[in-house]
Amino acid sequence: MSADIIASRRGFLTHAGAGMLAAGMALGGSAAGAAESLSAAPAVKAAPPKSQEAGFWPGDTRLVISVSMQFEAGGQPLKGTDSPFPKVDFPDSVPSDPVANTWFAYGYREGVPRMLDLWDKHGVKVTSHMIGEAVRKNPDLAREIVKRGHEAAGHGPRWSSEYAMSREEERRFLTEARTMVAEVTGQTPMGYNANWLRRGPHTLPLLQELGYLYHIDDVSRDEPFIEQVAGRDFLVVPYTLRNNDIVLIEGRNYTPTQFLEQVTLDFDQLYEEAGHRRRMMSISAHDRISGTPQMVRVWDKFLTYAKSHPGVAFLRKDEIARFAAGSPLTVRETETI
Repeated sequence: MSADIIASRRGFLTHAGAGMLAAGMALGGSAAGAAESLSAAPAVKAAPPKSQEAGFWPGDTRLVISVSMQFEAGGQPLKGTDSPFPKVDFPDSVPSDPVANTWFAYGYREGVPRMLDLWDKHGVKVTSHMIGEAVRKNPDLAREIVKRGHEAAGHGPRWSSEYAMSREEERRFLTEARTMVAEVTGQTPMGYNANWLRRGPHTLPLLQELGYLYHIDDVSRDEPFIEQVAGRDFLVVPYTLRNNDIVLIEGRNYTPTQFLEQVTLDFDQLYEEAGHRRRMMSISAHDRISGTPQMVRVWDKFLTYAKSHPGVAFLRKDEIARFAAGSPLTVRETETI
């Protein structure tokens, strides 16, 4: 890469040396606290850049893949929840939609256990966005996710629209989401995902006040970045809709083989771009969808393919956020959407 290109890219990155300090302040701490937080991040060992082109990711990593595993099954409303079955307006005398609830039960009975074995097979660590009620319904499974080295992240205590809440209602909602996961798993969530990414005007300031490190409710970049929330830095580890099984598979638009083609094409392009800029691929797996036999086969093929390329690393989102917080190359957005 030429010096002019490098200079041009870094022209977008203001306050380059202040990333770690700003991240610490965003969490309500000090620069020393930020350094301690970064040093505690598992599996992230940043090596000194070998050249001006290096240093986008830790060590010799060229492309990072961020896998989300939504643990939602068991936390859905008893009726009226989106599912592949035709929508029915049940009368009040019918307390639940049994067949739709069997669809969700597949997620905790079969889906998550099958995916956990797949991640183990490939040595991949993921971020599991956990609904509080799902965790309470299946505590052993939630603990098993964390026991196997995966991140437990917040996803609300139940399926509710945060954008319709008052500030105090949402504060209680977010606090409850964190507490429910932490009490069962022993791991305090540092990241958050709102229901269908639909956050409200108070969501980001509240997450910041409550000590969350990052959120994922943003699809505007293919790399982590820092945005301003209430005048302070907050980390964003972007999510995906284009590589998302609930959009492509449950939406009945794609077959599993089409899903494989989609994510493979996405990987190939990002891997090529990663030779000259920081790139991150986001891909999403829902318990009751990607945990099916044919989808696990597809995931197995994709993971094998991705790992065959030099410099590909699968990192948890908390690892990505902590590394980005301390990197002078992290994009700092002046616009907060």
